[in-house]
Amino acid sequence: MELSQQTLCIILLVAYFVILMYVVTKSSKNKDSVDYFLAGRKLPFWALSITFIASWWGGGSAVDLVDHAFNQGISSYWIYGMPVLFSVFLMFLFAKSIRRIGTITQPQLVEKRYDKKVSLVLSILILIFMILTTASQIVVIGNFFLIFFNISYVQAAVLGTGIVLVYSVFGGFKGVVITDIVQFVFLLIASVAVFVYAYVNSGGFEAVGTIAQERNIDGVFSLTKNLSTNIAYVITFGSAWMIQANIWQRISATKTPKDAKSMMVLSFFAFIPLYMIVTMTGVFSLGLYETVPKGGIVPAIIKDYMHPVFGALIFVGITSAVMSTMDSLINTGALVLSIDLYQERINPDASSKHMVVVGKLATLLVTVVAIIIALYIKSVLAISWIAADFIATGAFVPIILGFLWKRGNSMGALASVIFGIVFPLYNLISKLGVDLPRCWDIGSTKQAIIGMGGSLIIYVAVSLLTKQEYSKAIQFMHEARGK
Repeated sequence: MELSQQTLCIILLVAYFVILMYVVTKSSKNKDSVDYFLAGRKLPFWALSITFIASWWGGGSAVDLVDHAFNQGISSYWIYGMPVLFSVFLMFLFAKSIRRIGTITQPQLVEKRYDKKVSLVLSILILIFMILTTASQIVVIGNFFLIFFNISYVQAAVLGTGIVLVYSVFGGFKGVVITDIVQFVFLLIASVAVFVYAYVNSGGFEAVGTIAQERNIDGVFSLTKNLSTNIAYVITFGSAWMIQANIWQRISATKTPKDAKSMMVLSFFAFIPLYMIVTMTGVFSLGLYETVPKGGIVPAIIKDYMHPVFGALIFVGITSAVMSTMDSLINTGALVLSIDLYQERINPDASSKHMVVVGKLATLLVTVVAIIIALYIKSVLAISWIAADFIATGAFVPIILGFLWKRGNSMGALASVIFGIVFPLYNLISKLGVDLPRCWDIGSTKQAIIGMGGSLIIYVAVSLLTKQEYSKAIQFMHEARGK
């Protein structure tokens, strides 16, 4: 008797989970926070590069971007692809400096440059960002499991997130890296397979071009379509992702500053074709569907065009993509919560063994809060924009100028970060329907420029009007430059 695709998906998902748990439990035990959150700084740069790539080329790219490309054409590459390339380029410029500072977390680095108040507010901001971004991946996996298992969205979200939670708690950062390598291989195979099916069954470029003309769809193959709108994604997402704490965690986990830079180079050139693959999958899907199917294009192609066995394998591959993004976000959120908020502010004398336990509890807490958010806001792009608005407006200017401008001080940084909390909250309240006065559209390039421009003006003005901190700034810059 031939098994249904749903049954095969369940069997392979269970097998996949067992394999992940075996790999995680066979890894060395975590002795302290450096082991749990940075894998003891013993991992090679290529392994960290893969987990970096898997973290960003995950659920949003493998599933959500395909649907956007169906509606917007190749220009949707700007939504995720271009911001990632912009972010990686900026990180390439700062990678060695970040690694030379040598802190475990991003707020610890900020404290070395400014003071504890700035570090505390930034920790809260990063935690908000990590929880929100985790929630966006929960939305993806919830909708994905919903289609294949015929269960409710709540059940699907809890099931998918529960798998990630279990291996993240037991494995720490090393477990995340090891599983991300496995997941990246699965994702690459799955994404290429879905792309090939979309291309072959659509009839290729010429057929899709003809279909677009018949449906009066302009600019399917134009990269500059909706450019003014797409620039907002590059500014907001690019600036936010450049300072994304889970990526700085990977930079800090490298053996040497040279490895940190090599990681950025390898990742940059890998991202270019990877994002184009998923973008073109959505474009070619115009030849398969008239509208985006319920649940999305990727699960529809798997169910409608693939043999049940092969489709089940691809299902696991796409699932691994979402998990690879989610696990790194959860791990970094737990890192900030346990180290920067608990150990630094509440229990500085905590033992190494105690902090490993706290790290696991923090992992659980971050995941639970993210699930609650994902149950109420079910749009990946909406959650991602909210998260990016907070971190780009509040953290980009004080962190980056902290490496470059010695006159920048703690008061300027604190004022800038506080503005970065107030401005996005104002936008969020407006987006939720409250009629507040504003001269910009929510989610626009103008909003991004006003937010980041305001943060810059406040940082510079307050720094110039308050006491200088040259000694601390110069010491930090010398350390960052290896002098």
